[in-house]
Amino acid sequence: MNGRAELALRFAGPHVSVQDAGRPGFLRYGVPASGPMDRLALAAANLALGNPAGAAGIEVSPGGLVLECLSGAVGFAVAGGGFIVDHAGHRGGGWRTATLRSGQGLAIRSGPWGSWCILALAGRMEVAHWLGSAATHAASGFGGGLLKAGMRLVVDETRCPAPRAIPFPVFARPRGALRVTLGPQERFFEPEAVAAFLAGPWRMTDARDRMGVRLAGPPIPPRGALDTPSEPVARGSVQVAGDGVATVLLADHQPTGGYPKIATVLDCDLDAFVQSRPGDLLRFRPVSATEAVDLARIHAATQYRYLEALRRARQST
Repeated sequence: MNGRAELALRFAGPHVSVQDAGRPGFLRYGVPASGPMDRLALAAANLALGNPAGAAGIEVSPGGLVLECLSGAVGFAVAGGGFIVDHAGHRGGGWRTATLRSGQGLAIRSGPWGSWCILALAGRMEVAHWLGSAATHAASGFGGGLLKAGMRLVVDETRCPAPRAIPFPVFARPRGALRVTLGPQERFFEPEAVAAFLAGPWRMTDARDRMGVRLAGPPIPPRGALDTPSEPVARGSVQVAGDGVATVLLADHQPTGGYPKIATVLDCDLDAFVQSRPGDLLRFRPVSATEAVDLARIHAATQYRYLEALRRARQST
């Protein structure tokens, strides 16, 4: 029987927020799409509970999250990076579902790998929407919002599905090589700078948030004055400022930018990329536009089969 649960947030680290699948289609109006850093994690956690794949969940950063169920009961799922989950006397990893009952606490903390995870709840969270989406734009707070200690969260139409493990897809792991297409503005860089960009290695830094991450590596300064007109940018764009530092744009990226973009990370590599941690090393591997399309299609088909298997498994229980 559907019910209602009330949760109290006892602790929430930086960047912990409500996220759904995002609000595409508004970049033309200057509104970022936002949505989860790891889109696969959101879909997997939701489908494991019987929710729509893009339903609102809680995105947890390495700072962690602690909450308590004040009343009712609600099923939950944790997916994404290798975070540690403490619940009802059990301490283990994510990628599983369970039920949080009145009086019980749930703590999610950074584990052996990964930078983001999703806590999905079996029901409908009562959260604010902006332009039809609960996805939080971190800089403005619009959407479901950033979560802080002391807040209460209400979940309607709750369900308590049977606990189960969520199969972990190997393609969700962070990797040391990111596939890129060069450009659209590699012409603003000397051939030696492009070669240095591809040779690397690059190191993830702690200068990161939901908007993007700065990389440490060989200097690749653009040539000439940075006076190009602002133009649309994409999730995965690798922008290079005048200091020669490369930044990969992520979920909350700005709609336009004037810094030249030396390359674009393939979208199908971004969910795994965001699970990298400061200090991790990576290299960029160039592929042609044709190869990029083929790789995107292969990834989409693989991910579809995985998510459909989760959907069918929940429907059969």
